[in-house]
Amino acid sequence: MEALDTLLLSRIQFGTNIAFHILFPTINIALCWFLVYFRLRHDAARGTPAARAWEEAYYLWTKVFALSFALGVVSGITMSFQFGTNWPGYMERVGNIAGPLLGYEVLTAFFLEATFLGIMLFGRGRVSDRVHLVATLMVAAGTTLSAFWILSLNSWMQTPAGFTVIDGRYHAQDWFAIVFNPSFPYRLAHKLLASTLTAAFLVAGLSAYQLLRGTGNAGTGLALRTGVIAAAIAAPLQIFAGDLHGLNTLQHQPAKIAAIEGIWHTERGAALTLFGIPNERERRTDYAVQLPRMASLVLAHDLDAELQGLDAFPGAHPPVAPVFWGFRVMVGMGVLMLALSWALAWRLWRRRARPAAEGPPFTRLQLRLLAAMTFSGWIATLAGWIVTEVGRQPFMIYGQLRTADLVAQHAPGTVLATLLVYLAVYAFLLVSYVLVLMYMARHPAMPTPEAPQGATAATPIGGPGWTGKEA
Repeated sequence: MEALDTLLLSRIQFGTNIAFHILFPTINIALCWFLVYFRLRHDAARGTPAARAWEEAYYLWTKVFALSFALGVVSGITMSFQFGTNWPGYMERVGNIAGPLLGYEVLTAFFLEATFLGIMLFGRGRVSDRVHLVATLMVAAGTTLSAFWILSLNSWMQTPAGFTVIDGRYHAQDWFAIVFNPSFPYRLAHKLLASTLTAAFLVAGLSAYQLLRGTGNAGTGLALRTGVIAAAIAAPLQIFAGDLHGLNTLQHQPAKIAAIEGIWHTERGAALTLFGIPNERERRTDYAVQLPRMASLVLAHDLDAELQGLDAFPGAHPPVAPVFWGFRVMVGMGVLMLALSWALAWRLWRRRARPAAEGPPFTRLQLRLLAAMTFSGWIATLAGWIVTEVGRQPFMIYGQLRTADLVAQHAPGTVLATLLVYLAVYAFLLVSYVLVLMYMARHPAMPTPEAPQGATAATPIGGPGWTGKEA
């Protein structure tokens, strides 16, 4: 019982660490590419009124990126310690594979980011516009490269390949097969699109909040429009990538799919469960709302296809409720993102088709909806992370190493005490982060006079003097 308690508490502690950490890379991977876009638009508009507006947008969101980057780095270091303190068996058994992949991330992505981050944050007015743009581009490339290596390792844990086992330790046999394991392309695409949606709604939502508070500047409307359009493009692509990812998971992790769909028994023509309450004790879904035979159609493209149920994986399938609900929260949030972004993008398109239209492009109700969805990407990301990581249980390396065999045997009280400290610190940091973002939105500092000469305030997106109050 003591070992079980230690295992559960260690899993919760690591889950808390990675759940907090993942929030910030999910923003920064795509946000830095938004900064590259703002920088390009500024340089293209040099000497025109629009240049100042793009400069103001870049200036605010560079500060947001810097804050998010700092929290991501600090929480990432804390999380890495967990491998030694709580999961020594992990690095002991698979360190020959995990160690190099983590090392590649540091030697390539992190060094690239660290080299150019100072120029991006403090080089404006001190280096040429071209050098500043290159620095921003290199930081953006570094964030994406970091995601590449981390997702490669995580994907290998989900669909291990290219290894051999000698005396209980895992050794690399084919690095190409390890890095580009069967689920990696789908996870990488899914994560990059998730980051795009998260950053897009953060940019649009915080900009909407500025307009509602009357603290927007010339760059606020441009940032809002960029966020809406980016979300409208990324949302359907994410749904498509998610479907491909699901088919890949059915092939390599059928137990996870059975838990996601609440398929308790292997059957042909399995129904698609929209909602219900998983009852793991009775092995059924109570109050289920189902579409007959649709799970077989969606997952296997055949109404009569046989799908493996949880009964096919005795003692080797994940807990059903977290995976079942996590998937539905993720999909539900994705549908909301798609609906809102498309509705607002349609409104922008109609306004562009009628240049003579007067008044702001969005109503106050629409701005409130955007502001309410500011952190919707976080909700979807955490729900998807639960599906991915809890859905891998009871294995740490899927089908190879069980989580229970790799945990350190600390006293449960020790793990609980440190878990409570982590929860308190992370709650404080998270609340502080959100409050600081709101403060920056209410008090947007203007770029210094080092902006390009001749650049003046641009006309806001809603017309002269639009602050959102006219909506």
